[in-house]
Amino acid sequence: MRYELVIFDNDGVLVDSEPIANTIMAEYLTELGHPTSYQECLRDFMGAAMHRVHDLVEERTGEKLPPDFDERYYERVFAAFEQELEPVQGVENVLGKLVADGVPYCVASSGSHERIRVGHRRTGLDQWFEENWIFSAEDVGQGKPAPDLFLLAAERMGVAPERCVVIEDSPLGVEAARAAGMDVYGFTSMMPADRLTGATGCFSDMSQLRELLA
Repeated sequence: MRYELVIFDNDGVLVDSEPIANTIMAEYLTELGHPTSYQECLRDFMGAAMHRVHDLVEERTGEKLPPDFDERYYERVFAAFEQELEPVQGVENVLGKLVADGVPYCVASSGSHERIRVGHRRTGLDQWFEENWIFSAEDVGQGKPAPDLFLLAAERMGVAPERCVVIEDSPLGVEAARAAGMDVYGFTSMMPADRLTGATGCFSDMSQLRELLA
């Protein structure tokens, strides 16, 4: 394999959480007087850290979201995760192949550490990730599209950025990976390939990823 480290995004790549989380985000923002559709959430917030939600709402409306917005949002999301969340189909086969081949991997997510842990416990993916293989936007000053998170993951895992590959499903994530000097493959389950500009390549099914990484 030509890469020494595979860095996975979490939401939409490891766990099928994007439909759940963005539906709840759209509903909650609308409740608060900021009418937002599901598609608008995908366009504006998919792959982003929570501060982007606050920043865009304030930029567009001149109003700040409530101080407890994140807490209340995550309460709803985690409750829905416990009822609905599933792993992305085929991702455990990919992880199993990486383990069998002795290829290191980790996760670098815009979500909080708590969000990652809740999702992994619910889907059983916690068995595939040691604690020191998990990186969150909480660990860096700037989230995606800044390269900081991916660069941190590479540094902590002891691999040069040019020897890493990122698996992403959002334009912000692709931009961040390219800014970090890494190859990046775009997963098109939620976002069409023409939105993932700059990706090294795109794939629509996890069964295709193993060949791309070979």
